[in-house]
Amino acid sequence: IQSSHTATTISGKSLCILNEERENMKIILVLLFMAPVALLADKDYFSVDSAGSAETKSRFAMLDDVRILANGLLQLGHGLKDFVHKTKGQMNDIFQKLYIFDRSFYELSLQTSEIKEEEEQLRQTTARLQINNEEIKNLSQEMNLKIEDLIQNKIQLQEKVWGLEDKVTKLAIIQPLMQETKEISSLKAFVEQQDNSIKQLLKIVEDQHVQLDRQHKQITELEDKLNHIEFQGLMENSFTEEQPEPETIPFPVLKATAGRHRSDGAAPDCTALYHSGERFSGVYTIKPNGSEAFDVYCEMKFGTSWTVIQKRVDGSLNFNQTWDAYTKGFGDLNEEFWLGLNNTYSITKQGHYILRIELQDWKGNKRHIEYLFSLGGPDTNYTLLLSRISGSIPNALPEQTELQFSTADRDLDAKHDSNCPENFLGGWWHSECEETNLNGKYVTPRSRARLDRRKGLYWKPKKGRYYLLKSTKIMIHPTDLKSFD
Repeated sequence: IQSSHTATTISGKSLCILNEERENMKIILVLLFMAPVALLADKDYFSVDSAGSAETKSRFAMLDDVRILANGLLQLGHGLKDFVHKTKGQMNDIFQKLYIFDRSFYELSLQTSEIKEEEEQLRQTTARLQINNEEIKNLSQEMNLKIEDLIQNKIQLQEKVWGLEDKVTKLAIIQPLMQETKEISSLKAFVEQQDNSIKQLLKIVEDQHVQLDRQHKQITELEDKLNHIEFQGLMENSFTEEQPEPETIPFPVLKATAGRHRSDGAAPDCTALYHSGERFSGVYTIKPNGSEAFDVYCEMKFGTSWTVIQKRVDGSLNFNQTWDAYTKGFGDLNEEFWLGLNNTYSITKQGHYILRIELQDWKGNKRHIEYLFSLGGPDTNYTLLLSRISGSIPNALPEQTELQFSTADRDLDAKHDSNCPENFLGGWWHSECEETNLNGKYVTPRSRARLDRRKGLYWKPKKGRYYLLKSTKIMIHPTDLKSFD
């Protein structure tokens, strides 16, 4: 639309120039025809005022007037000729510019059409994959139900077989009848048939799970492609120009105060505190199973409570700490802090947990991403394993890869010669240097040096630029509360 408007403007200007030239031509022609009339009028006036000198007027005077008039007309012709050549040159320039603009506009239209077609194809493919994924999930559920029924039937048949074996043992002594022997044989054949059916169903279910994993990877790749298309026109250090996504909080959440809340009983994490009746964000004391009690920050949101394990808001706390500091934890739970690897492990070893990362850039845009994850203990150097499940940003952390935690004084990433925590500041689960590091140096957008930005707090997708962050928050939440009952 903007290109069409520009073309209309250029065409309008060209028409204005042509109209102006036409007006100038008209004025020149009027002057050209008025010049002889003026000279003849001057001649008649001179003859009247000469007091009867009409008979004595010289013939050479009329010849001089003609020469003057001819000279004026000649000069006027030369000027008119130069003006015509100049006008032609300007018109040729205008037509050449219009041709170049039309050509560029046509090429831009073709590129726009191709981009729209590719985006539509991606959306259609995503929709088809989602439909197939739903069908496969339904089929898997049906298969699971059938398998459960078959397992129950197998158990019942095994019980019958055991009873028949006892019966056979007794009958072996008293010579069993032929009819009972046939019954036992038929039951054994039926049990073997049921076993074969169960094995076939288990194989089908395994194939379905493999297909589901493949579909999940394809959907994840398509989501990343769509997010990459949305991110192509963004400015550096900003996620998007759209409004931050709203977060619905169904109950009032108060700001954390400097005080500490103590609940009755030993709650294993913040989610258990919420189900026991706590409704306000703040610092609480928890006691996971098999560990000592310690303080955590609980954030009440989305109709539940999350245990916060990392928070950064203004760069007031230096995260370039030692291995012991990252193991025990550091900072103020009401401001910036790291909960500690030991404390986090004592919580997550109770069951399965979700890891949620919330990010905010320097324009106030908020994004998040969630993973299924597992965290190893001290004997594994707190190995982290991630699997992305949802989010509003492209993934920037390795999935299905065992990542060991490293600090500047204890680099456990043997795949690289350089010390990633020492070169890029802050302890993290490094897989390769210059990747995403949410415990790096806090850098503001005024620091324009490239090296400083890569040492800073940023989110770096695999295909994309570095996005400098203003604040981060890492939280965990159990996937199943039955283990706490």
